[in-house]
Amino acid sequence: MISPDSPAAPHSPSPVASPGDGASAALPSVRPGTSGDAAPAEVPALFVSHGSPMFALEPGATGPALRAWADGLRARFPALRGIVVMSPHWMARGVQVMAGPRPATWHDFGGFPEPLYALRYPAAGSPGLAAEVLTELHKAGIPAQGDAQRPFDHGAWVPLMHLFPQADLPVVQVALPAGAGPREVYAVGAALRGLRAQNVLVVGSGSMTHNLSEFFGGTRGAQPYVTEFARWIEGALQRRDTEALLDYRSRAPHAVRAHPGDDHFLPLFFALGAAGEGAAAHYLSREVMHGSLAMDSFALEPVSEAA
Repeated sequence: MISPDSPAAPHSPSPVASPGDGASAALPSVRPGTSGDAAPAEVPALFVSHGSPMFALEPGATGPALRAWADGLRARFPALRGIVVMSPHWMARGVQVMAGPRPATWHDFGGFPEPLYALRYPAAGSPGLAAEVLTELHKAGIPAQGDAQRPFDHGAWVPLMHLFPQADLPVVQVALPAGAGPREVYAVGAALRGLRAQNVLVVGSGSMTHNLSEFFGGTRGAQPYVTEFARWIEGALQRRDTEALLDYRSRAPHAVRAHPGDDHFLPLFFALGAAGEGAAAHYLSREVMHGSLAMDSFALEPVSEAA
């Protein structure tokens, strides 16, 4: 059985500003050696469904799709220099940022086959990139602090094993603030938007649907509510209807059944905030695993690039 998310750190809660609170998104900056006359190309933002921990060993169609997309990304952005990822398996009081140089691979689950526990994702951390993330968050008025001891949880390392199996890009995790809603998480992503113009990939890792009682119930055929919910979300993304997405819990069909708790859906808003208004979703997968886990994954980038 999947263990509960890690306990929040013992420091005092830090508020997270939402778009309505006046939080400002970080503006893209020009990297040294580039012309200031034109905005640099921006790395897409990405949302991935990480599914069950067994996704590491059972990639289905989604794993190869992620790998193919990442290979193409590196061809388009040969100077790609790091990854910033939010996973629901790190929840903390306020915003925290992984700041250690060599994060361990944490097998934060139980009851799965032994080969899963032998896997390691040996990517480096990056105190330098973590400092950049903290700076952008502080500029946006979002209190945040570093955590030099944080390991990679499976919400980060499992999808990264498919995306970048070489583990040759440094990775920095950002905690999902406990108690935050879609607007607050969107604001965290928006604060990091400028990193995309600096050759950093921003990733929200969650799940398009996440009803564990049905997952452990053993259903194998794709449940109709799963596809109905996922396709409603896809439609809102393609319309670029951010307000509908932020209010998904009352507007989307079967939202509460798809997400009895919304922690695994909130990283979508981290990616959406990092992408910004007007980004189009380019779908990499619409697979459903174990009947109830929609593995929808998509890149978010300007319409002209996504077309």
